[in-house]
Amino acid sequence: MSGKKRIGITIGDPAGIGPEIVLKALLNHREIYDLCRPLIFAPVPAVERALDVLQSQARIRVIRSPSEWSGSGKESREIIVCESQISEPLPSYGQVSAQGGRMAFEAIRTAIDWANQKAIDAIATAPINKQSLKAGKVPFTDHTAMFKTLTQSQAVMTLFMTGPLRIFFYSRHIPFREIPASLNIENLVQTMEQALGHLKKLGLSQPRLAVAALNPHGGENGLFGDEEQRIIAPAVAQARKQGWNVFGPIPADSVFHLNLTGEFDAVLSLYHDQGHIAAKTYDFYGTVSLTMGLPFLRTSVDHGTAFEIAGRNKANERSMVEAIKIAARYAW
Repeated sequence: MSGKKRIGITIGDPAGIGPEIVLKALLNHREIYDLCRPLIFAPVPAVERALDVLQSQARIRVIRSPSEWSGSGKESREIIVCESQISEPLPSYGQVSAQGGRMAFEAIRTAIDWANQKAIDAIATAPINKQSLKAGKVPFTDHTAMFKTLTQSQAVMTLFMTGPLRIFFYSRHIPFREIPASLNIENLVQTMEQALGHLKKLGLSQPRLAVAALNPHGGENGLFGDEEQRIIAPAVAQARKQGWNVFGPIPADSVFHLNLTGEFDAVLSLYHDQGHIAAKTYDFYGTVSLTMGLPFLRTSVDHGTAFEIAGRNKANERSMVEAIKIAARYAW
């Protein structure tokens, strides 16, 4: 039996670019097979349709249980698919649909079940569509909610990786006006501790974490806001008393550059766009999202379903390639 990590790959919404980028990753980047054993979780018709779009004659091998997935790990000449147990007509490319939401969720649910059983070591996900999930009456709004609930995980955290950039997020999907009110010393210290623990899990024995400031120039001693003085600096001081390598608050216009040049191993971004803009400007297609705090690693592309180009063989698969590679490299 091969010692390579077993990576489950979900195709996301079948009406989006997910099936295309997953297959492009496996067909055009054969080095993936040197790193891991990939297994697609999807409705087989969605995979067949995407192969037609790519004008590929690749052979599909369908399995339905972990006992069927054995061998040497040299399956580099075939696409292995764990078939989702859902029989509905495929939605048309580029369309929000109830069946698209249900198909996406069923593939994810099956992959999580395999991971919970230790039948796969990590999961890399292609994009889903929130409107399709809602139309399909799926009881979750996004990947994170699915993984957190279906693995019974309490504290999950998002980490962006692209090149040397590593970015954690204190808050994600909240209105901009609510960000200052979300800050408090206790939660910041807890988030720093979690981030440092996740960095150690990725192999950094003495990680250095920088905390981004909220206001321009770090508030200029209260001239442009006092959150740095009242909340962020005291939280950093408390963390440093614990012996942690935490630094800040550091103005957001320089902290990501300092991460890139090796001054710090990661940045704690205080809100969604603060970190997203830095990562995507540095390398839009190479940015990968990691969900930390699960029993296994989950990685994902950091872009949407791109319905407007789905089914046209125009999607760039690089983020999917990187998501699979990072899953294989860091899976525990």
